[in-house]
Amino acid sequence: MKKLAATEAKNNFGAAMDAALAEPVMVEKSGRPSIVMISVAEYERLVALEDAYWAHRAAAAEAGGWASADEVKALIEDATSA
Repeated sequence: MKKLAATEAKNNFGAAMDAALAEPVMVEKSGRPSIVMISVAEYERLVALEDAYWAHRAAAAEAGGWASADEVKALIEDATSA
């Protein structure tokens, strides 16, 4: 992972953006990690991976006897309409 000081990232933002297209770029402020710049494609991949993880967890919970989202919604609607 490429590392840049915040001042360097600010002064060379275009170059930092170009670098982030190839690999994550960590920006450090006062010598400490502050942010990581990533490409849109990498961000979308990570979001899809997280969504798949939580979908798997929800399916496992439902299979284990937890109520589904539709069942919870119906229970809430029944409780609020009474």
